[in-house]
Amino acid sequence: MNLLDTIVLLLYFGVLMIIGIIGIKMAKSEKDFLLAGSRLGYFSHVGCLAAVIIGGAATMGSTTLGYEFGISGFWFVSMMGFGIAALGIFVVNKIGGYEVFTISQLLGKRFGEGTQLISAVVTAIYTLMIVVTQVIGMGNVIHVLLGWPVIPSMVIGGGIVLFYTILGGMWSITLTDMIQFAVMTIGIFFIMFPYSIDSVGGLTALFQSVPESHHHITNIGWDRIFQYFLLYFFGLIVSQDIWQRVFTARSQKVMKASAVSAGIYSILYGLALSIVGMCALVLLPNLGDSQSAFTSLALEILPPGLLGLVLASICSALMSNASGAIFASATLITNDIIKVYGKKVRNDQEIIKTSRIVTLGLGVLSIIFSIWIQNILVALDMAYAILSGAIFAPLVIGLYWKRVTSQAAFYSIIASSLVIFTTFIIYGITSTLPIIYGLLTGILVIVGVTILTPVKSLDTTTSTRKSG
Repeated sequence: MNLLDTIVLLLYFGVLMIIGIIGIKMAKSEKDFLLAGSRLGYFSHVGCLAAVIIGGAATMGSTTLGYEFGISGFWFVSMMGFGIAALGIFVVNKIGGYEVFTISQLLGKRFGEGTQLISAVVTAIYTLMIVVTQVIGMGNVIHVLLGWPVIPSMVIGGGIVLFYTILGGMWSITLTDMIQFAVMTIGIFFIMFPYSIDSVGGLTALFQSVPESHHHITNIGWDRIFQYFLLYFFGLIVSQDIWQRVFTARSQKVMKASAVSAGIYSILYGLALSIVGMCALVLLPNLGDSQSAFTSLALEILPPGLLGLVLASICSALMSNASGAIFASATLITNDIIKVYGKKVRNDQEIIKTSRIVTLGLGVLSIIFSIWIQNILVALDMAYAILSGAIFAPLVIGLYWKRVTSQAAFYSIIASSLVIFTTFIIYGITSTLPIIYGLLTGILVIVGVTILTPVKSLDTTTSTRKSG
């Protein structure tokens, strides 16, 4: 990378840190700090949702899959898009009547404090692993682009995200996500995609140059498509970082419309990057590591200046995903564990201070884990397996079936979590079986315990839902 591109990238990092400082003045109350005051309109909300959905794993992973499997690589991010759209269509209207900041808080109101605690622990583990994937990605990108060693690159990338997240909370994240969404959109759809197509002579020439199998939408295999469905469709519906962004909207109407729009955007994003991956296969057929397809192609075809902007778009995807996930994890621990079981924080300023301390601790922990794991796909699969397998059944069944008892939800999360971790050990962390067994266990336990529990008056926890 030349000096101009390096300057563009470093200026971008500087802007994000300045925005973090601006966010301090806007985060005056607990709701401001955790949910940006729930004041976002449609356009800003779409950008924030899309930014938190699409991370570095989605960006570079889709390009890698396009390189290896062709157009069918779009299934990876598309399942995330279908998941967020389903959240907007089927779930938003069910959660809109609850005054909550987190999934665990909702489960606590529905099923009691025990379920709130265990779900907070499980979901916090998931969100922390999401942060780890993004820190690993940031470290690798900075390493490739600037030539710095991988471990210091992880520390620097993670440190920038931690800086602006701690300062302004959700307001800082929201402001940076608006910029990151714009940079992502311009970098991928208006620079990288057209330059890639032009470099191979157009779409017709591209499809004539790649293997016939790369034309087929199922080339990646039905087993892989089903795995993505289990991991990402279910995972996005019950993901705390997504929910926390959903609650920043000013109304249910905005929540629904922006969730569906962000889903459509994600599908188009995955499709565009799969085609970029195919272009990389044509231009760089002997690439040693397909995971470097995006960065290698960018370095090959983009002129100075534009290269820096496109690579900033990768950092945008990584940072927006990381900031949302680390803040979600901190919110879970602060709101659903410390406030309920530990020191009783008495006012908004104490809540904000506690949340900042927790965010700092989790940020340091995530950087340590990133240095230890150093494999973005392993960390991502583990994160979504834990979430989809353990939380989906009690949350969705509990929302639609009022007969479900507190004990059923509690034991469902415990049992499915144990099954997931056990089957990880037996079958390995890349297997789909832990998710399937976790989901089945959760469904069987929640249905079985509910049916076997004597019918009583409606659970008192449901009375906490707002009337009307």
